Amino acid sequence: MSVFKKKLTLTSHGGTPTFINITAELRAAIEESGIAEGIATVISPHTTCGVFFEEFVHDVDETGTEFLQNDLNAVLEKIIPNQTCWNQYQYPGEEHYRAVESWPDAEAYLPNGDRTALWNCDAHLKATLIGSSETFEVADGKLAVGTTGYCYFVDFDRTRSRTRKCTIVVMGE
Repeated sequence: MSVFKKKLTLTSHGGTPTFINITAELRAAIEESGIAEGIATVISPHTTCGVFFEEFVHDVDETGTEFLQNDLNAVLEKIIPNQTCWNQYQYPGEEHYRAVESWPDAEAYLPNGDRTALWNCDAHLKATLIGSSETFEVADGKLAVGTTGYCYFVDFDRTRSRTRKCTIVVMGE
């Protein structure tokens, strides 16, 4: 069995969840791997990000977000409202604030000591529901999905723009 890994670097925009279509990168990684039969898994290491499989939607809003992604976000907001105040959720608690404030790079997480930068409990919970990985069949050296099946990476954290990573692992023969 062969194993091939490819890392992707992605940028989220903050303000609203960032949905990124990574299907082309997934197809390219499978081709680059030389694996004809097996599986490809897309994995996010971030606790506010998810990976999911969905239909490609041709309709987009003024920000370029596909309609189905807007609908997904609206449904998730009904279940898990966006965090807008410190006591809306238990997280983040005082111990977490103190821990982050002690980090050598605390300024990156708490710009100017602004604790609202950690108001992202909703993002953690939404990512937990969606999941941090997705596995696909590789058949005849290609991504084995239907015509409209696409792979998306989503960063639910709205607090700021960030550089995100994910890994594509292709295994098989």
